[in-house]
Parts: sequence; structure tokens; C-alpha cells
Amino acid sequence: MVLSQPSGIFRNFTPMDSNGSYQWAIKAENIRRSFGTLEVLKGVSIEVPKGKMISIVGRSGSGKSTLLHILGTLDYPDQGKVEICDIPIAGMKSKALASLRNKHLGFVFQFHHLLPEFSALENIAMPALITGMNKKTAYKKADELLGYLQLSERSTHRPNQLSGGEQQRVAIGRALMNEPDILLADEPSGNLDTETSIQVHQLLRKITTDMGKSLVIVTHNTELAGLSDVVYEMKDGILGKAN
Repeated sequence: MVLSQPSGIFRNFTPMDSNGSYQWAIKAENIRRSFGTLEVLKGVSIEVPKGKMISIVGRSGSGKSTLLHILGTLDYPDQGKVEICDIPIAGMKSKALASLRNKHLGFVFQFHHLLPEFSALENIAMPALITGMNKKTAYKKADELLGYLQLSERSTHRPNQLSGGEQQRVAIGRALMNEPDILLADEPSGNLDTETSIQVHQLLRKITTDMGKSLVIVTHNTELAGLSDVVYEMKDGILGKAN
């Protein structure tokens, strides 16, 4: 799969060099999280530089998805500090956290969670429509993303008319729609075959370069994680850089 080049495509998107003056996309210090008597995260710290792709590998149950949910403000740590684009989230109420997520974060999951009754174009445009953007503008932005993702010919197709890889590319487009600074991806290729998995990880790598996004990817695939700038490994709730 050869993706389109960025020049001349993103007419309706903010220029890459205008996306904030912060140094660290995410900073987390001494994160601890327990469920009952089970301590899942044991003092985890991580820094995600602006515009870099970070992967976290580890076995199922090692705590990597729990960490990702905390970094994405979808869960709260029992202890520790998290900053998103230099903004401390401690003490934020749910409405303020939701606003921060909408502005700074995009999410990609193992299962695409596309709305079955809507087309690829409509699914990508949905986050912008929810925030109140008019339909004409939202559809223009979504159409640009479809072109970048090599899905223009699939714009009117519903999810059940798309392959698994196409569905996941639509999900990635949806995550990019509101122009977040950061993408968080939880096993984005875990439900795909080997060749399509490679394509999805290469796409995420390209997004970092073309759009200046910061990416944090949780995966069990160490080979695909090797496309990242930095690879961390989670073992028994403790995070360290992979060898």
C-alpha cells in the first residue's frame, strides 16, 4: 500500500508547525494502579517527546493497556502525575478532561468500532460533527483524510463493505479528524493478518512524519514495534526501555 504524499492535500487542516509549543506530548511520573489487591502498575514513569512514535510491548496482563488508558485520561491512577501537552490533569473534573481529550487526543483500538449504518466518509467526519462543525466543512476534511489513506474510492462504503485493513484505516482517519496532538493506539493491528498489520504500523509511522503527531502504541508484536523511535517493555507492572 503506497500512501499519498502530504503536500497539497491538507488544505483544511492546521499546518504541522503550528501545533503548540510544548516539549513533551505526555509526561507521567510514578504511576501506580491497583485493582483490589492486585497491583498492576508499580511506579511507572514515561516521557513522550513531541512528534515521536513510542511503542510499549509486553505480554497480555502486563499492565500496558492499563497504562495507555491512564495516559489517555480514560482511567485514573491511584498515585502519580500525568501531563498532556504540559497540562497537568490532576484535579480536573470530568467535563474539563473530556474537553482536553477532544482537543489533544485521538484513540485507535484493536476493534475499529465504526458505526455500521454510516459510510466511511461519515464515520471519519463524526467526531467533528459531534463538536458542532458544519457538515460541509467536516466532509471536506474527511474527504482529504480519505485521500491520504488511499480510501477515496471507498468513501460511500459502509463498514461491512470494507476489508479489515480498510476498516482500521477509517478508524485511524476518524482519530485524526479533530487534529489531536497525540494518537494513542491499543493493539491497532491485533485483529489483522500479518501483511495488513505491517501496513497499519507503517501508516502510523508515516503519520508521525507527515502530520507531526505524537504516537503511543501498545502492541505485543516486537517486530512491528521496531518501527518506533523508542520501544518500552512492560513486565509485571514495571516499565523499562527494551533492549
